[in-house]
Amino acid sequence: MTLSLALTATAALLAAEPSSLPAGHPPLGAEAPAAAPGAMPPGHPTFGAGAPPSTGALPQGHPPMTGRAPPNAEELLQQLEGMQGLRERDKTFEIASSLGKLYYANGRPADALAYLVQAGDKAKGVRELYIAQKKKLGAGAVKSAAEAGCGFSAQTPVEEMQKVAAERAKKGDTAGAVACARAALEPVLDVEVMHANSLLLTHDTRGALAVYERVLEVAPSNADALFGRSALLYETRGEDVKALRSAREGFEAFSAAHADAPRAPLAQKLARMAGEAERAGGMTKWKATRAEDRRIRATKLDLQHQSPLMARGPMQGGAAAAPPPGMAPGGAGDATSAPTLSPETMQAMQNVERTPELEAQLTETVDRGEALLASGRYDEALAAYRQVMPLRPDGRVKAGLAWTLVGLGKPTADRVWGVAVSSDPAAVDQLGETLKAKGDARGARALWAKLAASAPDYAARASLQAKLEP
Repeated sequence: MTLSLALTATAALLAAEPSSLPAGHPPLGAEAPAAAPGAMPPGHPTFGAGAPPSTGALPQGHPPMTGRAPPNAEELLQQLEGMQGLRERDKTFEIASSLGKLYYANGRPADALAYLVQAGDKAKGVRELYIAQKKKLGAGAVKSAAEAGCGFSAQTPVEEMQKVAAERAKKGDTAGAVACARAALEPVLDVEVMHANSLLLTHDTRGALAVYERVLEVAPSNADALFGRSALLYETRGEDVKALRSAREGFEAFSAAHADAPRAPLAQKLARMAGEAERAGGMTKWKATRAEDRRIRATKLDLQHQSPLMARGPMQGGAAAAPPPGMAPGGAGDATSAPTLSPETMQAMQNVERTPELEAQLTETVDRGEALLASGRYDEALAAYRQVMPLRPDGRVKAGLAWTLVGLGKPTADRVWGVAVSSDPAAVDQLGETLKAKGDARGARALWAKLAASAPDYAARASLQAKLEP
């Protein structure tokens, strides 16, 4: 919103008030007598050679100069409020909308509403014309006003644009009517969004939703209406699964249409949260699920202690489980192998809320595992990786777990090593760099040699041979 629009509106309104010109001042506007071309109105001071010598004094009858700057927004609002019957007076769209914008921009949404509603009423005709003609046009693309030859400028009033659109429709030019009507609605949509925001700020959520939807009916990808409607549904209709679905779809549409907007990351996050609440059957059930997630994280996923979700093997101070008949110790049931979790446990871990604190704790545990590897303390390193693996099965963790099992000489080592190398050989390579940086140059060379034998194509691309040279 620019103050110039409000100033223009104020000037137009004040022009209708009784004249405040000094006594003897020549009349202005329609009351002024016609003057010959180039001639000054009667009574106007003369210019040029016939003008009396200037003494620095103002011409006789000129209003006194106050030296004051133009009125600021607060002073302008005071002048407007001193005008009797201003709200009830009939106004053009431009005047009504500029007054509404002035009040809205100065933190007075309740006062803005009356003028924003008046502006919307002035635009009802062109809106109805657009919807009817767009329905008739069908799925065809809407031309721009320039392409349709509407002849509009930035100063063309909405009412004039409506007349042009209506004339096109009368002549059967549906595409032209749609283009001209859509151009006329462009300033109207801005006012409608402000109208919805004002309703929201005055706690009329139902009314705000209706106006946001009215904007989206004309402009389905309007950023403010998309985000505002979705946020309102999410905040006020959290137990309505259908409303949550609409909120999620709205946030997703915002992210797709306005990927570079500052609110895009927030829209993506809210879309995910709305989807989770939708799948849970409502906000209350979803919050209960989140509370349970926090409980699991607090009681079962404390990485400073052994997780009860994992089997306690000999290295964690428990007794070794007897292997099934026919299976030697260190087989698939060996507690020193990669962790094997039940489907229920895996589901619980997938649902754990990933907080920054948890992520930091996971990273700290991986760092500790790598330090233990570099010092040859494989049993302790395995304990660290077993804790992290279910929650962060990325290339770095897979590489560390695989090299730990290789160091321990476990039967599962080759299988886990193969998974790590095939999924992310660069992470295995980086583990060698980490071991070398932590003082285990011999271990790093052994890792790189095994990696070169397991993934020759990667070894050639990454020039592993250079790392193996003395």
